[in-house]
Amino acid sequence: MLKEQITISLEHTFSQYGFAEPSVAELKNACNVSLRTLYKHYPSKEAMIVGALAYRHQRYLTFLRNESPLPGVEAVLHIFDKLECWMEKFAPHGCLSMNAISAFPENLLINQAVVKHKKDVLELLGQQSQRSDMADTIFLIHEGVSNAWPTMGEQAVISAKKALLTLLTEGKS
Repeated sequence: MLKEQITISLEHTFSQYGFAEPSVAELKNACNVSLRTLYKHYPSKEAMIVGALAYRHQRYLTFLRNESPLPGVEAVLHIFDKLECWMEKFAPHGCLSMNAISAFPENLLINQAVVKHKKDVLELLGQQSQRSDMADTIFLIHEGVSNAWPTMGEQAVISAKKALLTLLTEGKS
């Protein structure tokens, strides 16, 4: 239970301040634990980042699946509605995973956490769309929204949904 509370605080702190800015002492304070307790659960800042990314990964996938309609076009549009809500509430500075990989491009463990996250999102989009042939394209649109969010806001989602409707209903009537 304590580890989960620490992980939640780490995720929130990294999301709010980025990865370079908060020192371990600041992370300890944000988690409201002693340095010894923090290091007991996460023996390095790298481990703290990976733990926060893993927690966020599960939270994001659960968030996307919540109240999802049956797979198909509506399920994909639902995911993009959820993505808009996620970006507004939890990721106004863009994708935390991509921010982590930008801050630590050479770090293997962080890289692996990000790759797993992106792979699982791609798989979810393929499942929910029932279009494995289009999963990569839908994923690229998803990634485009999360990367464009800080500058475009909701217009990124509006444009993405128009493109998705064209893409997924093309040739169907």
